Amino acid sequence: MDIKEIIHTTNAFLVEEFEADPAKISPEANLKSTLELDSLDYIDLVVVIENNFGFKVNPEDFQSIVTFQDFYDYVAHRIKQKELV
Repeated sequence: MDIKEIIHTTNAFLVEEFEADPAKISPEANLKSTLELDSLDYIDLVVVIENNFGFKVNPEDFQSIVTFQDFYDYVAHRIKQKELV
C-alpha cells in the first residue's frame, strides 16, 4: 500500500466514522482539534485503524502524532513493519 492509498483510506474512514469535514483534512492540520477527539474517540480511532490496516496500535504511539501528516506517516511506517515480518 503506497502513501496515496493510505491517505485516501484514512481520510475516507475519518469522514465516515468521525463525521469530519473533508475540507478541513489536510496534511498540516491538527488531528485532534480538526476531528474534535476526546479520550473515547481515540479508542474508536484505534479500533478503526486496526480494522482497516490490520496492525495493532499502542496508545502511546499517539503521543507523537500531532498533524494528519504525522498520522499518515505513522500508518505507513507500521504497514511497512508488518510487511517485513
